[in-house]
Amino acid sequence: MRIVLLIIMGIERPSGRRYFQIARALARQGHHVRILALHPDLAACPHRRFIQDGVEVWYVGQMHARKNASVPGRFGAGELLRVLIESTLGMLWGIICSPADVYHLGKPQPVNGLTALIGVRLLRRQRFYVDCDDDEVHSNRLTSGWQRAVFGFWQWLLPRLAAGVTVNTQTLVKRMQQARIAPVAYVPNGVDLASFQPPPAPVLVALRTALGLEGRQTIAYAGTLALHNHPVDLLLDAFTQIAPRLPAAVLLLIGGGEDLPLLREQAHERGLQDRVYFTGQIDHASMRVFLALADVSVDPVRDDAAARARSPLKLFESMALGVPVVTGDVGDRAALLDDGRAGTLVAPGDAAALAEGIAALLREHTTRKTMADAGRAWGEQFDWHRLADAWHAVYK
Repeated sequence: MRIVLLIIMGIERPSGRRYFQIARALARQGHHVRILALHPDLAACPHRRFIQDGVEVWYVGQMHARKNASVPGRFGAGELLRVLIESTLGMLWGIICSPADVYHLGKPQPVNGLTALIGVRLLRRQRFYVDCDDDEVHSNRLTSGWQRAVFGFWQWLLPRLAAGVTVNTQTLVKRMQQARIAPVAYVPNGVDLASFQPPPAPVLVALRTALGLEGRQTIAYAGTLALHNHPVDLLLDAFTQIAPRLPAAVLLLIGGGEDLPLLREQAHERGLQDRVYFTGQIDHASMRVFLALADVSVDPVRDDAAARARSPLKLFESMALGVPVVTGDVGDRAALLDDGRAGTLVAPGDAAALAEGIAALLREHTTRKTMADAGRAWGEQFDWHRLADAWHAVYK
């Protein structure tokens, strides 16, 4: 089967990793898979067409923001309009050059939605599939009512025109069922268990020494530092409560994002600048190494639409590394953590509860070890190769 994925981000971005891993697993099953994607910094992209792990990747345009550093660069209104037009035309050209049995949109958004309507429905006279892995209205930083209306329109329209829908949470399954949309395949996020393993002990010892973490208890967050849908400030509030009680504890924030400067400032204001470490933007392979340093991994959440519709990669990747997770009991998180056997669940949006959950794990080595072992075993069902079977089922 020839499958083309239309995604509006690079394959190294967090959402992009979902689509690349699914594509790679499908390619290993014998399908021909091509990804038409938007690059985070197209001008600096050395190769716009290449094959990686059996998957063809074509970068056909620029993302809506330039993400080539720890803090993304935003385009002005005029330049953004030009970028969106060029990216839409680039993806349309990619569809014209890519005859396929299946066209599958990664995220129901304007750029890939418009190209699917024109290129797939009108020109190729085929139906397309849609993957919903977020609440697009609430998970994006949309600054005006008209922007929310545009994103809401495409999120409403595209699943209704699709031949089938894949979703990554039960919240989205219920939303599709209420709208009488079918078929729907539930495909949570996952992890490549073969490659996402802790690095050798000497590497961890050397990195711990380089960072000054010897003898420290490390609390880690791995992900985007964008407070509108990743409340890392909630984790900073919790760490402010933990710091006086556990003098050996440090906080490691792995990744970049538009609110990195603000979080640095907040850490400094609280006198925690020597106990909060920022890696800045790093590649996914390096993220694995930094996350493996942690005693505890944290997914801070509030009970909102964005959190309920999200299947956090950091949960699966932490379980694969044997790092216990603390998160809020929102959406699918309890089910993903085997009802608390593979991670600690606390009240969402409550810094005191989050602090207590983290501190309890840091104090109890035996509990951490038991939870780490349970997480590794439980996480085996979320290997991308197994999830690809559920993804492919929607085509049948």
